[in-house]
Amino acid sequence: MAMSRSALIEARLSALEAEVARMKQQVETVGESGKDWLDEVYGSFANDPDYDKAMELGRKYRESLRPKAARKKNRAVKKKTVKGRRR
Repeated sequence: MAMSRSALIEARLSALEAEVARMKQQVETVGESGKDWLDEVYGSFANDPDYDKAMELGRKYRESLRPKAARKKNRAVKKKTVKGRRR
């Protein structure tokens, strides 16, 4: 016997409510650590020559994709920092 339309909607709504409750529990559990994920990784590559080389190669590749006129303007590259992060 097939479910009525209202019973089907009620079952789907119950499933959604259960999923939202599960997701809220996950968020609360993660939030209990009190640490921002960026704080966990910030500075982990400090003074790493391999990281510096990877960043240099990435910059050169991105510059190669730009038109020549734009490349000349951006010759001087400054190290960027994450906004609001001070170490």
